[in-house]
Amino acid sequence: MTLTKSNIADAIHKEIGFPQKKCSEMVETMLEIMKRSLEGGDDVLISDFGKFCVNDKADRKGRNPATGEDMMLRKRRVVTFKCSSVLREKISGDSA
Repeated sequence: MTLTKSNIADAIHKEIGFPQKKCSEMVETMLEIMKRSLEGGDDVLISDFGKFCVNDKADRKGRNPATGEDMMLRKRRVVTFKCSSVLREKISGDSA
């Protein structure tokens, strides 16, 4: 199952009891703040969850997988996610 914005808003509604519309607005607002930060080149750190990092990729040689032709890939920015050790342990089932 995939966790969606709607699922998150529903979970907040059930946990805290805020009105459904307010929960949806909170999720949207949080994601918009995160997007603006990442667009500005800032990293987003959420304790006990992980860190979203903006990285710059330089121009590099690549290959068209369909034709096998060599080509140059332009520089670009990418977002990576590094899971916190707390979350990693929960996912792997380690309970040290």
